[in-house]
Amino acid sequence: MITHEQIPTVLDHPVYDTDGSKIGDAKHVFLDDATGEPEWVSVKTGLFGTSESFVPIHDASIVEDHLEVPYPKDTVKDAPNVDVDAGGRLSEDEEHRLYEHYGLDWGAAWQQANQPGEGGWAHPGTAAGTTVPARGDTDAADAAAMSGTARPEAGQDDAMTRSEERMHVGIERREVGRARLRKYVVTEDVQQTVPVRREEVRVEREPITDENREAAMAGPDISEAEHEVILHEERPVTETETVPVERVRMTTEEHTEEETVRGQVRKEKIDTEGVDDEDRRGT
Repeated sequence: MITHEQIPTVLDHPVYDTDGSKIGDAKHVFLDDATGEPEWVSVKTGLFGTSESFVPIHDASIVEDHLEVPYPKDTVKDAPNVDVDAGGRLSEDEEHRLYEHYGLDWGAAWQQANQPGEGGWAHPGTAAGTTVPARGDTDAADAAAMSGTARPEAGQDDAMTRSEERMHVGIERREVGRARLRKYVVTEDVQQTVPVRREEVRVEREPITDENREAAMAGPDISEAEHEVILHEERPVTETETVPVERVRMTTEEHTEEETVRGQVRKEKIDTEGVDDEDRRGT
């Protein structure tokens, strides 16, 4: 539970969910119109903080320099869009939708806000359980002036403020794909021709001459004999070795392209009534 004294500590400070993810910055704190206790905090979310989401503050707590709420970041960012009126109040329908989004018991809250007790019934003309901005937030007169419906009080400037929306375009970096290097083994057939040698038997006959007669007559005259010759041949033998052949790496290159972003913005215009054309001042 956030007390009234802690409201200045909450405003413009970060808001985190229970997982430690930053949701945004607290912009406004809203009080319950029946009990006067802090009930909602609006958080600036989205690109450049252009969106504002409401989150219950009843079970929130201040941790060091930030506010921690018991809801995931995505749940807060997906909360129903609420436009606070010139009086700075949430309507009964708007608060009902927020209760349903966060899974809160709307029926119990409605009965509590409308039962007799301390502070009496809900204020007449105000929906039960609706909220008003806390002190330090934009007051009703300023909100009315921004909406173009304020009436000047005594001693105040009677000028009307005209506002318009501006579109801010930013860039976010996101992952679009992944590339990887993968090495695998394939088997290929290779062919290479090499010369091989082999021995063959050739019978040579030579006649008896005076030069070889002595060797020819060295043995017995008539006998049996046997002579063996060993033959040789060459055969191809293969072996493999692993050698590095190249190095492969992946790099990224950035290419800059221009894209046109379109959106819609609102702006206020001021018309005059009961003023002559020559005195009319447009904006």
